[in-house]
Amino acid sequence: MTVLTGAKFILISMRPRQWVKNTFLFSGLVFSKNLFQAELLMKVSMGFILFCLAASSIYIFNDIQDRQNDSKHPEKGRRPIALGNLPVTQAYFVSVLLGGIALVFASVLDLTFFALLVTYILLNLSYSLKLKQVVILDIMCIAFGFVLRILAGTTLAGIIPSDWLIVCTMTISLFLGFSKRRNELVFMVNHTDNQRKVLADYSIPFLDQMIAMVTACTVMSYILYTVSSETVARFGTRNLIFTIPFVLFGIFRYLYLIYHKRIIEEPTDLILMDFSSLFNILLWLGTIILIIY
Repeated sequence: MTVLTGAKFILISMRPRQWVKNTFLFSGLVFSKNLFQAELLMKVSMGFILFCLAASSIYIFNDIQDRQNDSKHPEKGRRPIALGNLPVTQAYFVSVLLGGIALVFASVLDLTFFALLVTYILLNLSYSLKLKQVVILDIMCIAFGFVLRILAGTTLAGIIPSDWLIVCTMTISLFLGFSKRRNELVFMVNHTDNQRKVLADYSIPFLDQMIAMVTACTVMSYILYTVSSETVARFGTRNLIFTIPFVLFGIFRYLYLIYHKRIIEEPTDLILMDFSSLFNILLWLGTIILIIY
């Protein structure tokens, strides 16, 4: 295997498309009206890069742990480690290297951020080794990972995260987490011999109930955030209420894709591949910036 080919397999295993999840670090910067503060933007951007390296370290470690099951999976079986294109020893080395680089630079950047990144890595290592097999707790771990991203971003921005920001992050991540499990369960109907163990503890009706519950919580928490006296006082405007239609469309569009169109993809991939969803997010973000700034 040539160096270039090896680098290609490493990059694929790092799952760069999943790095979009780490854009949650910028949420605090946006909603604190500091997005255009060059120094803070640079600091949070550094944190984003370090979270991407740490996340990729975990992705590779997880692929090593799941390589035998993944090799039997019609989609995951194409991953380099599952195919044997990236040797396990080399994969371990890359995983440790990426995590080590992230932690070293994080300790220099900010000690609180460093502690949050350590927590994120330990949480995801626990998830890969055990917690992903524990029903409901597996989704809670995913949601807490997004909260850690929010806390990391606000730490670097030097602000205290609002309760609403944390609540909205928790509910939307639970929504995506339960939707992901539902997609996995639907996809594995004809591949029961290859499904992950925790899926045996889930059912479509149960997941539909959970999705309905967190959908309502997500919508209501965002609506209450836009009209709360704290938000109005912070931004000096009630106009954030006009961003509600974008949030409603985004959630309804996602539900339409998984229920009506029955598109079975990773939540991140599904959103990025769907023009309407992606364009809606850009419109929502543009409207937020226009109103706040």
